[in-house]
Amino acid sequence: MSTFPITKRGADLLKAELHKLKTVDRPTVIQAIADARAQGDLSENADYDAAKERQGFIEGRIAEIEGKLSAAQVIDPASLDAGGRVVFGATVDLEDEESGNPVTYQIVGEDEADLKLGLINISSPIARALIGKEEGDTAEVQAPGGTRRYEIVAVRYQ
Repeated sequence: MSTFPITKRGADLLKAELHKLKTVDRPTVIQAIADARAQGDLSENADYDAAKERQGFIEGRIAEIEGKLSAAQVIDPASLDAGGRVVFGATVDLEDEESGNPVTYQIVGEDEADLKLGLINISSPIARALIGKEEGDTAEVQAPGGTRRYEIVAVRYQ
């Protein structure tokens, strides 16, 4: 299994979810299964079936998160010194050359990407267009609506 990049914040979020799954969700579903078993006949017990299905989901998610954390290369953006270049973890202030609208993105891993929060996946078209560029450069992004051009206003590592 190859490694994949994730920010320190993203790794902390995964660890918090894993902790909740193991300490809250897993014991709750185990109790639900025990309660459903106490009702008697399991062949027509919808509560039992639902609890077993939920248990399967929880155990699968625990295994998935543990696998991701074991293969993750955690990068702390605050400790980066890329000489002003756009790299994984960097926060980039852009200006759309056509509309003049400012926009800010942080380049993050797949699991932590959320466009509404300005967190873009490292493999997204805009992130790929930005990687390696510096303040003052122009990035051309192939978007569904055509080519968009962004001027890089600032690059921060936070």
